[in-house]
Amino acid sequence: QVQLVESGGGLVRTGDSLRLSCAASGGIFSIHDMGWYRQAPGKQRELVAITGENTTSYSDSVKGRFTISRDDDKKTVALQMNSLEPEDTAVYYCKAKIRELTRTMLMMRDLWGRGTQVTVSS
Repeated sequence: QVQLVESGGGLVRTGDSLRLSCAASGGIFSIHDMGWYRQAPGKQRELVAITGENTTSYSDSVKGRFTISRDDDKKTVALQMNSLEPEDTAVYYCKAKIRELTRTMLMMRDLWGRGTQVTVSS
């Protein structure tokens, strides 16, 4: 029942901005790392940005253009993407490291969203 749902993807032009959101729901005891990954056709999935307890990091390709933020009370993470380029075109996935409350124990595991498409035209 625990899940991540991304939203905010779409078709934009070079130089435009887009804001992705990801909401966690279900029997989540706590959320630790939250981040965004992306995968373009024919390429490996890569880390875009991630925020932990006290650290935030970005891939070199998006540094200075993208900003990740999280709201632990709302169990959401967002990715503000500015100055978008065609190379940013990909399916963007939200990922969270969570502690899931089960009927018998607390379990640490990675939770992935299903992805949202971002397309940047040249």
